[in-house]
Amino acid sequence: MYKIGDKIRIISMKGEDHYNGREGIIEYIDGLDQLHGTWGGLAIIPEEDLIEVINSEVVERVN
Repeated sequence: MYKIGDKIRIISMKGEDHYNGREGIIEYIDGLDQLHGTWGGLAIIPEEDLIEVINSEVVERVN
């Protein structure tokens, strides 16, 4: 459903109200499908937290 490069907005994060409204880019999805990115130090748990995708982009790295 979510992919690396998606820009998201946190609507609500369980137990972490100060994250509500933050935006960021998904940089990594771990083995538990938790989302990690530029919004701060905590992972988003899609089954518990409410987020919306602002835009979806394919991110490519050129080495």
